[in-house]
Amino acid sequence: MCENINKESQDAEECNFEHVTGVNKGPPPVSVVIATALYVAELVTAAVLCKMYSDTEDRFWMGFTITFMLVPSLLTQLTLTFLHRDLESDRPLVLCLHLLLLGPLIRCIEALVIYFQAGKNEEPYVTISRKIKLAGRQTTPTEREISQSERKLATFRNAAKRSAIIQAFLGSAPQLMLQLYASIQEKSILPARVCLITINLLSITYGTLVCNVLAIQIKYDDYKIRLQPCAYFCMVLWRGLEIATRTTALVLFSTALTYWVVPIGLGNLLIFFALPWVLFWKKRASLPDSLEKSLSKFGTIVALCLITFLYACINTFCYSAIQLDLAHRDLIEKSMSWVQIAMYYSLRFAENTFLVVMWYFFKTDFYEYICAPMLVIQLVVCYVLAVTFMMVFYQYCHPCRHLFSHNVADCLRCACCHRETGPAVPVDVIVSDHMTEDDRPCLLTVKQ
Repeated sequence: MCENINKESQDAEECNFEHVTGVNKGPPPVSVVIATALYVAELVTAAVLCKMYSDTEDRFWMGFTITFMLVPSLLTQLTLTFLHRDLESDRPLVLCLHLLLLGPLIRCIEALVIYFQAGKNEEPYVTISRKIKLAGRQTTPTEREISQSERKLATFRNAAKRSAIIQAFLGSAPQLMLQLYASIQEKSILPARVCLITINLLSITYGTLVCNVLAIQIKYDDYKIRLQPCAYFCMVLWRGLEIATRTTALVLFSTALTYWVVPIGLGNLLIFFALPWVLFWKKRASLPDSLEKSLSKFGTIVALCLITFLYACINTFCYSAIQLDLAHRDLIEKSMSWVQIAMYYSLRFAENTFLVVMWYFFKTDFYEYICAPMLVIQLVVCYVLAVTFMMVFYQYCHPCRHLFSHNVADCLRCACCHRETGPAVPVDVIVSDHMTEDDRPCLLTVKQ
């Protein structure tokens, strides 16, 4: 009798899911191709520029260009080796290519081979993926069979996305600032340098897009996420304007007050590096054991420090779209706070404005033919536009916006109410599966 009851309950649970039959090879590995193309283009262009610096005996620019070219490339090789677990398998050719800094290229070729060979021969599924499909405010549970090739391609995509973030913020971002600073100091624009600056900007923009997509996928892991073209359009404008404004402000400030840019950069890194650890010690939590089972306690601490350093580098240049929680199993804070977003962009806007104003008062003679007040206004307007596109994305283009307990309109409406009624207490955004616009409470509740 108990077996019949268990069988009936299992059948009822399976009936709630929309079963998608058949095993397919999934979407093409576009993210792997894009990350590899940006990596190879940046590596080759930086090598050509270093050759030009060597011919003109510019050892200073050549040394820094090589540093920002090799260090992130080595970290990318280590990341791919760790995520693909190559040290546990016998693949000497792949390890040799990683030593030659060609790891992303061989990974891309391998992913394309797996994709085009998938589906030719019938292969059994290895697992079943259960996701909730969002269609407006309606949710439909679905389950789909995952084949061995599709599972391998998912591993390649995840590794490529993480390596793209490392390449963007540990290599492309400092390389972009260096080449812009060199162009201003030398008062000349080399074709190879312009090409490298363009590739750096594309790499950083793509890295920020990957940060947004990964944040959405991690926070809403139970849902089937699909971004529309308008969402990508808003994110490209948001992130591109944000990166361009932040980088320009730092470079302009460094040309006027060269040595003062070092404490500002180190201060940003120190604050964002220490903040997750302060919150971790405040919670009195223990180290997460889901990071990697083969790591010792010391190895886990080193890995968490590297992750925190990458998190600090991202937030130094732009908003990371996630809050790092070292006590959580996924290392990501699932809830989302509009207060934290507002505080970040307000403080960053004030800092960028301060940097540009200081450059305006201490600028060199190189800018005598440039309308400095107009440049300051353009930078301020660009950053305001970046914040505007960010709000448009969260309000209208976010794939899970219907799950927000509060949206941008609630935040702006409650800010107006706050000015009329008095002080208020901020409330964080909590993801709700059954929340309508009529059920949403005010983002700021007024004290009685």
